[in-house]
Amino acid sequence: MKQYLSPLALNLKPSGIRRFFDLAATVEGVISLGVGEPDFTTPWVMTESAIFSLEQGQTMYTSNAGLIELRRELSKYMAKHQALNYSPDNEILITVGASEAVDLAMRAILVPGDGILIPDPSYVAYAGCASMSGADIHYVPLRAEHDFRLKVEDLQLAYTPNCKILVLSFPNNPTGAIMTRDDLLPIARFASENDLIIISDEIYSDLTYAGQHTPFATLPFMHNRTIHVSGFSKAYAMTGWRIGYAAGHPDIIQAMTRIHQYTIMCAPIMAQVAALEGLKSGDSAKKEMILEYDRRRRLMVHGFREIGLTCFEPLGAFYVFPEITATRLRSDEFAEQLLKEEKVAVVPGTAFGPGGEGHIRCSYAYSTQQLLEALSRIKRFVKKII
Repeated sequence: MKQYLSPLALNLKPSGIRRFFDLAATVEGVISLGVGEPDFTTPWVMTESAIFSLEQGQTMYTSNAGLIELRRELSKYMAKHQALNYSPDNEILITVGASEAVDLAMRAILVPGDGILIPDPSYVAYAGCASMSGADIHYVPLRAEHDFRLKVEDLQLAYTPNCKILVLSFPNNPTGAIMTRDDLLPIARFASENDLIIISDEIYSDLTYAGQHTPFATLPFMHNRTIHVSGFSKAYAMTGWRIGYAAGHPDIIQAMTRIHQYTIMCAPIMAQVAALEGLKSGDSAKKEMILEYDRRRRLMVHGFREIGLTCFEPLGAFYVFPEITATRLRSDEFAEQLLKEEKVAVVPGTAFGPGGEGHIRCSYAYSTQQLLEALSRIKRFVKKII
């Protein structure tokens, strides 16, 4: 039946993360460090609010943009905690996860032939969504010698006059890198000078372990040209609820909403109710999870360095991105052999772009016991090679 499929569908690459996740599911006794899935459950106060709403018969559609109560609470939360000011009436859209928000933003802005600047390595969905919009992808390297931070010099080299969007993702998946306000200011100037729209995916903004996260839209002249994307999946352990949001200029948000209304209609009401409760009373549970992630982060960095692998210290998200070039294996070879020989699943760095070669991504959103056992198995595997 392939003759009936569009070239786009035929040529779209499967997610490298899911490939190893599915492969690991076929191996008995595997320890998987592959998926960015919190091992915590959603805070009970949020789950309980969703259950109560179902008991009260709240099983209907919401407005396309999402519950106005949720948008109002988000507006207050962003103003209080992030110095971001967005109207709940026409500048906030509730989406099915942050990934839908990224997809909607690209489809609302890009036409075939437009250029898009994507940091490399970065989350797998960016290139996929850009491809589905017919965009020309320009990868901008994130270099280990720069702590995987985006440098304006590399941006200048990747830029061409057809570029319309720059994607930012800090704290970064897969590297765990962050960018300070001083790091971001040259990027903002470049975006302004070259009339770029920014899709700033800040889903990991609460998971920052050093300093204060700087929302890109707070930088000079960036409020109107930034689409601020975030969600509840990571910091509130709500991955399966699929609840995210976008905030930005009303013209862009309304265009995104028009696409959203035909493809999705609205995010599930029970997930919106849970998110609303999280904004009101979920902070204490969120802070406890963040403290535990920080402990695991230090454990993993120390563990990989003891093994003899160079490991950049991540200051955000919940991933480490150790370098495996000392083993003389390519990233995919390392991941496949480690899974086969020691039953540990990791993701090859190349799943996140060509710049990920020579690295693997390991999530530390797992129990300390699992992480220690995984490190022990990886050490045994590496000793056999080096």
